[in-house]
Amino acid sequence: MMENGQSLPTVAEADNDVYDSTTEPRAELYQPSVARIKTDTAMNAQKGGLVIFTANSNPSCMALAKRISERLGVVLGKVQVYQEANRETRVQIQESVRGKDVFIIQTVSKDVNTAIMEFLIMVYACKTSCARSIIGVIPYFPYSKQCKMRKRGSIVSKLVASMMCKAGLNHLITMDLHQKEIQGFFNIPVDNLRASPFLLQYIQEEIPDYRNAVIVAKSPSSAKRAQSFAERLRLGIAVIHGEAQDAESDLVDGRHSPPTVKNVGAIHPSLDIPFVIPKEKPPITVVGDVGGRIAIIVDDIIDDVDSFLAAADTLKERGAYKIYVMATHGILSCDAPRLIEESAINEVVVTNTIPHEIQKLQCPKIKTVDISMILSEAIRRIHNGESMSYLFRNIGVDD
Repeated sequence: MMENGQSLPTVAEADNDVYDSTTEPRAELYQPSVARIKTDTAMNAQKGGLVIFTANSNPSCMALAKRISERLGVVLGKVQVYQEANRETRVQIQESVRGKDVFIIQTVSKDVNTAIMEFLIMVYACKTSCARSIIGVIPYFPYSKQCKMRKRGSIVSKLVASMMCKAGLNHLITMDLHQKEIQGFFNIPVDNLRASPFLLQYIQEEIPDYRNAVIVAKSPSSAKRAQSFAERLRLGIAVIHGEAQDAESDLVDGRHSPPTVKNVGAIHPSLDIPFVIPKEKPPITVVGDVGGRIAIIVDDIIDDVDSFLAAADTLKERGAYKIYVMATHGILSCDAPRLIEESAINEVVVTNTIPHEIQKLQCPKIKTVDISMILSEAIRRIHNGESMSYLFRNIGVDD
């Protein structure tokens, strides 16, 4: 109680004072105030403390962790992560974590398997060191594309999730999972944050005459994401249909692998299984008008850029005079920077969930949007026991 008899505002009331749910979500709303950080620092001392580790032995992957720790006003925990001569991963935690909330930030580099092992070993080391809770911060969840059964393959993202839970992880913070159903692979809470407020802000502030733009889905599978962007920006939408078959189509799914020749005798003489007609892609068509407009292609991951280049060529043929690509995770493998530089794409905008400084040096068209703000706010709220719903305002199930 205050001296004049008035009670202090609750967390929900404080949230309502700084955020209007009727407005569009903007990135600056995730910026915690200086007074709040100072108050939280005092709370940390009372509650046993907050420790942030980065589980990566690659220096280029530590930039995001440093940004997050600076925003929270804490120093990164002392830990050694390195590779032995025989390529085994060794982790040495160099400060006490007993009774503390430990947040382990892991950004995935090109060596995905090493990054996973570093994370698992550090989680287990914190568990055996009696940490009160262990929260993983993995902005790009590895193996997220392998979340469906492919013939005689396996659902690898389910395996990775099981290993993390078994190692001792209590909570996971990630961003824009390739499929939202991946959250069901875990038996712990998973917060799947969104990068769309930051990308929307970039479009509004950095793309001149964005009101003359159209949001493009390079395939029907990404139409929902494009629709979400278009509705928030009050823009039109276009969908490219009939592109070349990709690796994630239904034709490579194990449930769609019938024999190419109807041969019931090879199964059983008494069975007459109906023959499934194979799918056939139509010629490439663009559903929607892009002539004389700015085309903004949106997706969650940009890795192999062939499909993006094909979409850009198609949009250029249909009259689009500028082409932007917006994606959350910029993996940009192999020759992606060179191919982008030589293509009709004017700019590729990705977030810093994955380090790509080398790719930016190879291709000036690649731009980066910082998302450390929302990750640091998520860490602060989880540590203080506050609601996470503030970070999901105006975000629907299909977003």
